[in-house]
Amino acid sequence: MSRWISGHYLDEFAEAHGKELIVREALGAGMPSAGVGCAVARDALERLAAVRGGLPFDAASLTEDYELGLRLGEMGSRGVFVRLPATPDGPLVAVRAYFPATFAASVRQKTRWTAGIALSGWDRLGWRGGLVEGWMRLRDRRAILAHLVIAAAYGAFLLGAASVLLHYLAGRAATLPPLPAPLLVVTTAMLLWRLAMRATMVTRLHGWREGVRAVPRALISNVIGMASAWRAVWRYIGVGRGAHGWDKTRHHFPVHPPAP
Repeated sequence: MSRWISGHYLDEFAEAHGKELIVREALGAGMPSAGVGCAVARDALERLAAVRGGLPFDAASLTEDYELGLRLGEMGSRGVFVRLPATPDGPLVAVRAYFPATFAASVRQKTRWTAGIALSGWDRLGWRGGLVEGWMRLRDRRAILAHLVIAAAYGAFLLGAASVLLHYLAGRAATLPPLPAPLLVVTTAMLLWRLAMRATMVTRLHGWREGVRAVPRALISNVIGMASAWRAVWRYIGVGRGAHGWDKTRHHFPVHPPAP
């Protein structure tokens, strides 16, 4: 299961780095950092520390790296997404690490991300900024609603399939509620377009084999997202606003054999 669970991170980051962050930078919205693989100018950190009692980093935040980028953007600092090859026509400079490879570990990690960005981020950062910034923050915080809709869709599909099977076993014809043909055509086309975009982005960075795997891994990504969204809401309600516990994920880094 390692390739299928840990690999879905590869798919999501490839898509985000292939289009979403590029568009975000082009529009001038705040650029969230990823905690690793980023650099912050010293004068920018000094300005941030000056308005926060000498502490540029907020230990109370669940997603400090995300908030740091947006807060710097609010202060007028510009974020840049850099794609830098190690050598001319060579591979990109990147941070390498192993993401969680089990369902429980992945849900635990994404619970913190979801709670920190979609729920606590709403409380802590609000909706400051213009139309573009507001739209991007809305996109960042849509995870709870999006996975609620996905859960309803998966539930409807499973109930429909169960109804057809039970009718078949009982020797009766199944009658499902009709859906408008244009709606089915449009939603199917949008699904295929989204999967094609993700597979393309993954293929560009990781080869066609991972690009093919990205299509079925979309289902795993959705299941993990639904579970983490549910857990994030309950933790948010149970712990209270602004007082969430830090659910740190263990990271494992690749160990390369010494060069001969």
